[in-house]
Amino acid sequence: MTDKSVQVGDTGNRWSGWSDSDTFVGWLFVAPFLLIWGFWFFRPFMLSLSRSFQNVNFMDLSAAEFIWFGNYLSILRDPEFHEAVLHSLTIVLFAVPTQSLLALLIAIALNRKLPGRGVFRTIYSVPYIVSPIAVATVFMVLFRRDQMIVRFLTAVIRTPNVTWFADVNLALAFVILLFIWQQTGFFMIIYLAGLQGIPDDLYEAATVDGANPLQKFLYITVPSLKAVTYFVVTVGTILAFQIFDQIAAISRYGNLGSPAGATTTVITYFYQHGIRYMNIGRGSAAVVIFVLIIMAITAIQKKLMAVKD
Repeated sequence: MTDKSVQVGDTGNRWSGWSDSDTFVGWLFVAPFLLIWGFWFFRPFMLSLSRSFQNVNFMDLSAAEFIWFGNYLSILRDPEFHEAVLHSLTIVLFAVPTQSLLALLIAIALNRKLPGRGVFRTIYSVPYIVSPIAVATVFMVLFRRDQMIVRFLTAVIRTPNVTWFADVNLALAFVILLFIWQQTGFFMIIYLAGLQGIPDDLYEAATVDGANPLQKFLYITVPSLKAVTYFVVTVGTILAFQIFDQIAAISRYGNLGSPAGATTTVITYFYQHGIRYMNIGRGSAAVVIFVLIIMAITAIQKKLMAVKD
């Protein structure tokens, strides 16, 4: 009898402790996000996963035919998909390091006590909140043949005097420049928040020890921002893989991925086959492969940067 009463008492205390703990409050705040995530991401992804094993047309879902890994094998053998993956990786490899470095340098400059720094912070963050279609339209005007920017680049780095987004060799570079310009301001804000969390005592102690600005940057700023950099690089990679609006704006008068497939990415490949061609099975398989690529790259980034939880 005594043992049972102790067990009941322990159970009651355990549940009362759970209800009063920070853990319960934390789950309470996270619950709405988890519900939304489950409904808008996990549920559609599982549906896409099931459709990826089927030969099914969007107009007749009831006639779905189970074909096992047929869609995956067809995609992996498709040269168009290989080109799309190559373009996506090119965007990531050029855009993510560049925008991360620019965001860090701008954040360091705006973290100083300078007059009007609030105005500059706003100016640098504005591109991120502007519609990608609007930004792409403006860039398409600026990068036409004989425009000032094009003529300047022709004189400095010897690029041809052509309309960038209509040239097979420069269209992808145009997309990368457009993406970097629009995303840098957002990551600047993230880095700025990280810089403001570094204690001033560290820099003062380094000054007393005779450290120069470069040494402070390398041995204090960079290590202190390791977790922030991991976040910036990871989110930047995901956003770079998901780029679509800018490419759609460039291709509005032709096939998606124009000119001649020079701006085709994994996302446009999915859109072409899953939406335009209404082959939901093939499009769903492309989505699953895309998610696996993102997960693999994120895991590699975490391993390389050795971020500790």
